[in-house]
Amino acid sequence: MNWLLVIVGAMVGAPLRYLTDRAVQSRHDTVFPWGTFAVNVAGSLILGLVTGAVAAGGASSQVQLLLGTGLCGALTTYSTFSYETLRLAERGARFYAAVNVVASVAAGLGAAFTGAALAAAVWA
Repeated sequence: MNWLLVIVGAMVGAPLRYLTDRAVQSRHDTVFPWGTFAVNVAGSLILGLVTGAVAAGGASSQVQLLLGTGLCGALTTYSTFSYETLRLAERGARFYAAVNVVASVAAGLGAAFTGAALAAAVWA
């Protein structure tokens, strides 16, 4: 049953990542990968919230599998982040590559901590 929860979550997360990435990127006329940045930060926030809810007893381990492992696992993308950062550096946009690394890590961690803190406040 657990693997089915992961599959269902991933079936939603993968197309959501693609559609969100395309929608966000189409609104920005820049080489910076705003679409990937947005899905990674959103996924970090959701994962922090879900993990915090499970830790506080506000959600079950099945919710963790469905939303945390399945949805967020397919929604977020480290490989695309890495590829886009490398592509920026290769094209001479080293500043944007560095900003992408620093901002993605900082915003992702901030979002995860925010989600966990929000869950703790709600379910404490």
